[in-house]
Amino acid sequence: MKNFTDMMKQAQNLQKQMQEAQEALTALEAEGVAGGGLVRVQMNGKGYARKVEIDPKMFAEDDKEVLEDLITAAINDAKAKLEEQSAAKMKEMTAGLPLPPGMKLPF
Repeated sequence: MKNFTDMMKQAQNLQKQMQEAQEALTALEAEGVAGGGLVRVQMNGKGYARKVEIDPKMFAEDDKEVLEDLITAAINDAKAKLEEQSAAKMKEMTAGLPLPPGMKLPF
């Protein structure tokens, strides 16, 4: 029965570590930039845009499509940065965990 108790303690520790990891990932922030800094988007760790900044120069141009493309590019840039940060954070947090090969977290 001792092995079962140890296994349950490990499972509880793993669950606690996963909850802490999720909270840490949520706290991440990234800024995506497009058009050489003309458009900036800040995103939180859940992938939601927090802020969009558009350089006033973009309003001088009458090219709505360019602005739309730059906003899209900045969002995608921020999302890619969040994914990189998230992967690095999870690798750091799971370094000591006995996970099967190829298992990715979070599930």
